Amino acid sequence: MTLSRRALLLLVGCAAGSLTALACFSERGAGPGPSGAAECSVPVTVIDSMHFVVAIRDFTFRPDSIRVPPGATVTWVNCETPPQEPHTSTSDASGEWDSPEINVGQRFSHRFTVPGTFTYHCTPHPFMLGKIVVQ
Repeated sequence: MTLSRRALLLLVGCAAGSLTALACFSERGAGPGPSGAAECSVPVTVIDSMHFVVAIRDFTFRPDSIRVPPGATVTWVNCETPPQEPHTSTSDASGEWDSPEINVGQRFSHRFTVPGTFTYHCTPHPFMLGKIVVQ
């Protein structure tokens, strides 16, 4: 399967709101394992030119800094191994965005419409830092 076809299938599968959100970002595309949680490898960072993915794994945002064009959507996916505390994606600038708790296997998306540098953190784990550069 070509990379662009795989990326398109990943986008369609994730956009459909699959309950196995993490499986759609897995390198192998595996479904739920014995623990009942979907496998989650560090995902493909760029699904297409307007959709980007940040994995939350080992209490870090991966990648911790990305560049996106105006109008792009960034999706954070909690790829921690269960059981684990939830994370958030929270803008350092008040009012930009503040996700609800993102539990293992869940995701949160935000569309960036204006150019700028947007730093963010995880509210329960303030040492987790990231940056989105929109240009």
